[in-house]
Amino acid sequence: MELDRNLVHWYFNDDVVPYVFIRKENRINRPGTLHKSTWFHKEPMYIDALKMKNVDFANEILNMESKAFAATNMPMPRWVFYDCAIVPGFVAGFAMKRKSVPAKVLEAIKPIGNSEWLPISLFIIIPSSNPGEWVAHNLCSFNSLVEKPHQFSSLGFLSKAFALWYANIAIQVGMTQWTSPALKLHCNYGKFEILTAYTPIHSYATTLTYRLIVDPKFWGNFFKENLDERSYAEDLVASPYRVDPAKEQSLIDFQSVLEREERNYYLNAIEILNKPLGSPYQIYQEK
Repeated sequence: MELDRNLVHWYFNDDVVPYVFIRKENRINRPGTLHKSTWFHKEPMYIDALKMKNVDFANEILNMESKAFAATNMPMPRWVFYDCAIVPGFVAGFAMKRKSVPAKVLEAIKPIGNSEWLPISLFIIIPSSNPGEWVAHNLCSFNSLVEKPHQFSSLGFLSKAFALWYANIAIQVGMTQWTSPALKLHCNYGKFEILTAYTPIHSYATTLTYRLIVDPKFWGNFFKENLDERSYAEDLVASPYRVDPAKEQSLIDFQSVLEREERNYYLNAIEILNKPLGSPYQIYQEK
């Protein structure tokens, strides 16, 4: 599937480029060679995260991130950004020349410096000690700060897709909340396995921990409507279990199943896309 200019017109703007904010030791060998995708034809803008001259760009990343997560009281401390993101991993997303950023967006993000390029999205991903596995730490964009008419369609989705493609990531683990709009985004990058349904060690116990085998064949589903849930993954069948995110006990009960049974369980991304957030979901298992 090719990207539709009518859906993501902003992406084809010459003043928009993907960026990789990374220390040079973490640069990816032969980027973009694992996954077959024709989406990312623009040369990324590489920014050395350890050079003092680039701190303004880092400040703009943190400025946008703090505003995006202010409502949930989950903004990222500056030291976490450096210690837990920059040193072990990297930040990727899209940047736009300041002169081309729409006025409503500038008003929302309120840039704090004079950088020629402004980050308009960010995705932080960190390698795990499990070989081949990466952990998604943070994803946001200016879209959460402006009304829908001023948003860039699918900006967050494409930011994450770019990073997975660029870094040749085969396995990705992440965390999101069951009733968060982010669930409809994260479930579309590969088969969506549930690692925890209830996570009391997290600040938000109703956090879902997931793992996916990255596969671009699933990515196009994000742009489609009214897909048949039966077409999601041919090797999965309905299990005896369902979860109701609106009921904490339902999540606790299924967490007990995960801890008791030695098998993998999955969510159906098409079902998640088709239903309102917070709806009960069927749990799937391998045939």
